Amino acid sequence: MAAYLPPGWPTGVHPPGSQEFERTAVAWLLDVVPPDYRLYGVLRRHPVALATLARHHLAACIEGARQGYRTARAELGDALPVHGLDAVLAAYRSEGSRLVTTARAVDLVARALRGEVFTPQLRDPPELRGKATSQQGRRGEAVSRQRAG
Repeated sequence: MAAYLPPGWPTGVHPPGSQEFERTAVAWLLDVVPPDYRLYGVLRRHPVALATLARHHLAACIEGARQGYRTARAELGDALPVHGLDAVLAAYRSEGSRLVTTARAVDLVARALRGEVFTPQLRDPPELRGKATSQQGRRGEAVSRQRAG
């Protein structure tokens, strides 16, 4: 099934409305949250609940990374050499970026699980506007956008 997938759609999650959408969405969401979330059958049975928990989990992780970045010099300045502190700050920046990208993808999946239909937007790259693409083609484009972004 050809479908428009918005920029930031997670690789490996099939398009909304496809036969495998919910199964792949649940599998991907379970990879986003702590492993112990797999113990709760209710989250597999109700993917919208899983997406909501994933959204809250990621929001807390993002805030934790931001707080860690803000306080790293004060907390670690006397315990690490300058190059070590710089590396810690770089790790915070990298992880923060990854977390924000993942949180945006969780939001898209949650919206799709609630029935939202995505349509091309004017802010999308011109080559994607007005064009439905296969999942395989979109995966490559999504990965390219994530690497470029």
